[in-house]
Amino acid sequence: MISIKSKSELEIMKKGGKILAAALEKVKEAAKPGVTTQELDSLVEQFIIKSGAIPSFKGYEGLPGAVDFPGSICASVNDEVVHGIPGLRQLKNGDIISVDIGVYYEGFHTDAARTFAIGDITPEAERLIKVTEESFFEGIKHAVKGKRIVDISAAIQDHVEKNGYSVVRDYVGHGIGREMHELPQIPNFRTRERGPRLEPGFTLAIEPMVNQGGYQVKLLKNRWTVVTADGSLSAHYENTIAVTDGEPIILTIL
Repeated sequence: MISIKSKSELEIMKKGGKILAAALEKVKEAAKPGVTTQELDSLVEQFIIKSGAIPSFKGYEGLPGAVDFPGSICASVNDEVVHGIPGLRQLKNGDIISVDIGVYYEGFHTDAARTFAIGDITPEAERLIKVTEESFFEGIKHAVKGKRIVDISAAIQDHVEKNGYSVVRDYVGHGIGREMHELPQIPNFRTRERGPRLEPGFTLAIEPMVNQGGYQVKLLKNRWTVVTADGSLSAHYENTIAVTDGEPIILTIL
């Protein structure tokens, strides 16, 4: 069952979303050559806690055989698609890093991700990041009352593929609220299932994951980190949004 959020609940999620958006801004400022992904993780964790919220990801239960997630951010570098574990890896000039953050504030989660350039990156990497972000905004044009999930999915896929990239099939967006992952699932590609009609009060984490090469991915031995199967670059762009009677509201922006 898909939960419908009240106006007061959406206001809480908007406040949590602003904390998250501010945390992403701090990452953007700090993500430079020589910085470790662990340093970015510590920065975000301290900021979220100081802001009166809790990092949603830390301690999140993983697949069988995996430790509970040890970080407050997912830090995925270059060919890492999602769920990169923060550690001692130093960022280098020319890298790209996708940072995914979850915030739990007054009983509700919000979730958002951005891909950042580290120093000077190639024009090809810049274009990948740009198209990934654009695909999110193409998708949310359809996040309106009466449309279906597949309308969002198709718009994302079409924009990505017309630009020569591929959308990851194995991981999708999701509903969000009192739980980090709620119904409905939100693929970034067309499926036979059209999905439910959108209603005001739906809160959705829409998150295109876009590969420079093929869409195939593989899971590393840590049972968390997902990488492109062909070693190509991957970018990620995500916001938590609310469906309304009019245009959708992005909850994870300043």
